[in-house]
Amino acid sequence: MKKTYGLLGRNIGYSFSKNFFSEKFKNEGLNCEYVNFDITEIKNIMDIIKNPDVQGLNVTIPYKEEIISYLDDLDPIAKEIGAVNVVKFGDNQKLKGYNSDYYGFTESLKPLLNEKTKKALILGTGGASKAIAYALNQLHIEYTFVSRNPDFNELSYANLDEDIMRAYTLIINCTPLGTHPNTENYPNIPYEYVTKNHVLYDLIYNPDETTFMSKGKEKGAKVYNGLQMLILQAKKAWEIWNN
Repeated sequence: MKKTYGLLGRNIGYSFSKNFFSEKFKNEGLNCEYVNFDITEIKNIMDIIKNPDVQGLNVTIPYKEEIISYLDDLDPIAKEIGAVNVVKFGDNQKLKGYNSDYYGFTESLKPLLNEKTKKALILGTGGASKAIAYALNQLHIEYTFVSRNPDFNELSYANLDEDIMRAYTLIINCTPLGTHPNTENYPNIPYEYVTKNHVLYDLIYNPDETTFMSKGKEKGAKVYNGLQMLILQAKKAWEIWNN
């Protein structure tokens, strides 16, 4: 029986996961296929769940939080994060949710850290940002969310001044701003206060270098895109499905 895995999302278009896993299956001679399940609303997941060939899903925007109510069980880390990006199909199509985003982010970030990295700004408050916050907690890095509509304990982009930028040397873009094809877009932070002590990490991987990254680079900052995080979280997903 051919096993089916897939990516659950909306308006998926180009997908890293489909390329990564299709290539893996081909290279390793595995009788598996990888499908993009592009659904307009989360309730359409019922058709996918009914398919007995489906063994596991990756979950992307905008369903990382919405999917939770359709699951039978939740890994404790995914529960704490409040977002799921991996679903394992067990016996009788029982679904268990996991989060491998935090693992991919943590492991890709570690080589970039130094003793000066004490505080981080997380740009954006969507599903991806929750895994980032969890990872920073594990790394004992203090963080603050930056949002266009800040909640209690969050900053607005207008709040970002020289003092804040100097104190927060790790800046992580969890917004979609700058993603292909709208590559000219970028988060509106005061780049004039970015220095060589900063690390600018963008969760976006297409394009390779976003405007956010190039603006940081101009100021001497270390910049990094989301590709390594994606590769690591995909490898972790495969591990989860096969354990």
